Amino acid sequence: MSPDEVVIVDWNAGNDTGPRPRRDAIWIGAVTGGAAEPPVYCRNRIIAEAWLTERIEAALTAGRRLFLGFDFALGYPRGFAGAVTGSDDPLALWAWLAARIEDAPDANNRYDVAAALNRLFPGIGPFWGNVLGREVADLPRRGNDRTWRWAEPRRLAERRAPGAFEVWQLAYAGAVGSQVLTGLPLLGRLRRRFAPYVAAWPLERADRPVALVEVFPSLISAAIARAAPDEPIRDRAQVDCLARAVAGLPPRVMAQALAARADEEGWIFGIGHEVALERALSP
Repeated sequence: MSPDEVVIVDWNAGNDTGPRPRRDAIWIGAVTGGAAEPPVYCRNRIIAEAWLTERIEAALTAGRRLFLGFDFALGYPRGFAGAVTGSDDPLALWAWLAARIEDAPDANNRYDVAAALNRLFPGIGPFWGNVLGREVADLPRRGNDRTWRWAEPRRLAERRAPGAFEVWQLAYAGAVGSQVLTGLPLLGRLRRRFAPYVAAWPLERADRPVALVEVFPSLISAAIARAAPDEPIRDRAQVDCLARAVAGLPPRVMAQALAARADEEGWIFGIGHEVALERALSP
C-alpha cells in the first residue's frame, strides 16, 4: 500500500473533554496529497468515530488509499485472545470486546469489562488500575496487588519500542490499557461497516483501500520535539508530525515497513524504520 492520505489518531478513553481544545484528549492529524491539514480536536469518542466514518467514506468515494493510524495496540500478548475467546484470531477478541464495552461521551464500562476478563484467570490480574470513586471487584488499583500476571507481559513490539507501556495497565501515568479496551471495538465497527475495503494491519495484509494500523509517535519523539518546539499541546504536535512523517516515506520504505511479519500480537508500524521516519519529517 502506498497511501494517498494518512490520518493519525491519538485516542483517549476518558470522559468528554469539553469544547476547548486541550491535552489528554482525542487529536487527529492528516495529510492528503502531500498537504498537511490542521489537526482536529474531538472532545469525545462518539464525535471521533463519526469523523473517522466520514473520512473513510470520503476516501473510498474519491478512490484514495487511506492509511489510518491509531496509537493503541491492535493485539494482546500471545495467547490472550485464545484464552478469552477460544480462538487465536485477535479479531475474535475485537468482537468479544465490542459485545461488552458500553460507551458514551461521559462514561464507559471499561473497568468492569477488565474485571470480568480478570475473572477468567486464577488469582487477581492481569489487568490493573482504577481511578473510579468505587472499588471494582477483581480489578486491583495497583499493579503490585495482582496475584496473576501474564507470563510475558509485553508484546514483542513493546519490547522493541522504548517507552511503550504494557496493555494491562488501565490508569495512571503512561497507561494505555483503557485506550485498547475502548479502541478495539471502534476498529471492529469500522472494519465491519466498510468491509471488504478495510484491512487491519498486520493482522491482515494491507492490500485494501483502507488500512487500520497501530502507530507509536514516541518512536520519533526527538524529531517531533525539534519540529514543534513551541507547541503547548503535545498530542496535537504528535499527530501532525507523525502524519507528515508517514506520508513522506519513500514508497520503498513504506513497502518494507508494511512487510513486517504478522502474528496475533500485532505490530507497531515503523519499528526498525525510525531513521526514515525522522528524515521524512525533517528532510
